[in-house]
Amino acid sequence: MSDLSKILEAILFVAGEPLQIAALANALEVTELEISAAADELASDYDYNRRGICLKRFGTHIQLSTRADYAPQIEKLLQPIQKQSLSQAALETLAVVAYKQPVTRLDIEAVRGVKCDYSVQSLVNKGLIEEVGRKEALGRPILYGTTDAFLSHFGLASLEDLPQPPENKADEEPLVP
Repeated sequence: MSDLSKILEAILFVAGEPLQIAALANALEVTELEISAAADELASDYDYNRRGICLKRFGTHIQLSTRADYAPQIEKLLQPIQKQSLSQAALETLAVVAYKQPVTRLDIEAVRGVKCDYSVQSLVNKGLIEEVGRKEALGRPILYGTTDAFLSHFGLASLEDLPQPPENKADEEPLVP
């Protein structure tokens, strides 16, 4: 394993949270390509040896994580407090943002058919969506998009990993993915 991979492993271990590839490259005075190669080397080593940790990519971020295969044993020992899950309304709102981004609150409400102020604010507060600009329209409404935290939360490397929404027939109501 290369020295850069070992250094990257140590930094990711200490950080605990996802780190931007660009920030790592800047701090270590190497290129983003070299960081990506070192990350690939780490990921391959962890996967080949079925190690207890793995390397995850979330958009432009990377992070060390426990291997999902060992979750039952970890939970048995640590008995983690269950995090509050997202409400159905928040999940529906998040789905609209994920598939139609950038999108305004009014666009979300048009798809869902109900007001969504609270859900949007809740998702912003949780860091799953963020303001990505303003629409060139009357009132210049806020445009929302998903964050790398969204990718991390759902275990996605990029938005291309989202499942394809079901095909709609012309005579049926549109489905929220």
